[in-house]
Amino acid sequence: MRLVQFETVEGKRSVAEVNGDQLMVLGNVERIADLAKMAIASRQSLAQAVQAVGISGSVSYEETIAEGRLLPVIDLPDPSHVIVAGTGLTHMGSADTRDAMHAKVTGDEDNLSDSMKIFKMGLEGGKPSDGEVGVQPEWFWKGDGSILRASGQVMESPHWADDMGEEPEIAGIYLNDKNGQPFRLGYALANELSDHVMERKNYLFLAHSKLRVCGLGPELLVGDLPSDVQGMSRIYRDGEVLWEKPFVSGEDNMTHALSNLEYHHFKYPLFRQPGRVNVHVFGTATLSFADGITLQDNDIMEIDCPQLGRPLRNAVKTQHVDGPTVVQL
Repeated sequence: MRLVQFETVEGKRSVAEVNGDQLMVLGNVERIADLAKMAIASRQSLAQAVQAVGISGSVSYEETIAEGRLLPVIDLPDPSHVIVAGTGLTHMGSADTRDAMHAKVTGDEDNLSDSMKIFKMGLEGGKPSDGEVGVQPEWFWKGDGSILRASGQVMESPHWADDMGEEPEIAGIYLNDKNGQPFRLGYALANELSDHVMERKNYLFLAHSKLRVCGLGPELLVGDLPSDVQGMSRIYRDGEVLWEKPFVSGEDNMTHALSNLEYHHFKYPLFRQPGRVNVHVFGTATLSFADGITLQDNDIMEIDCPQLGRPLRNAVKTQHVDGPTVVQL
């Protein structure tokens, strides 16, 4: 089952189940988070909650996309109650990349970079046996719900950034109940814009480089994530494909079990506050930046993975951001 959030032609928020080229609109539901709250309260699965509310009609998926009415697959009325975070150095990538990474981590431990040390730790301890806790991954914070962008929306990069680069990823979507228990709603495509030039200047700038917008959706996959996810990341310029490369995800292609990534995020009470939504991106091993591509205004980034539904497509554009003025009280 895959769900979307969108606006009707009348401007009303709605949730729908994807059925081919049609969106089957759920009865009287404005947000997937509201549907999840109903499921939790009635001790149902999200799929059962969809069946319980029923279908009120259908609309054209293609028209909804063409008219720019898609919304990110999760949000709340107050975006400050949505946390967007992620993990890095979690993917082995293609076979060639995997062989290269294995070769690098077999050298002298003292000569490994901090990044390679974390990658090696994941290889050796990221998939623990049942009942055990694995090694913690690299972790970063991106922002709150205000940074989320739906497929079709522009993804802005601040004018003082050194780079604006795509990162094709899978995101886990979670909602905490009134007691702070996290519930996984499903998975969605994500494109967490990052500043790779800034990060390369000094790895301690990683935190700064991640404070960018994040594309999310267009569909929420309800249920288990396939263990082998295969997709394609593309950059379009002036209507032509400038760059494309396969990307992989899922546990078969990762150094960490998804459960291990979830444990090390939610072990902090900060992320288990009642009513909070967590969007957690799981990392990638495929970047156009690594192949010498520098994105320009109006380039279109496309994350295409049929296993998770329609592609996530966003244009990128530089945005002037006024500097802060601090006022003394």
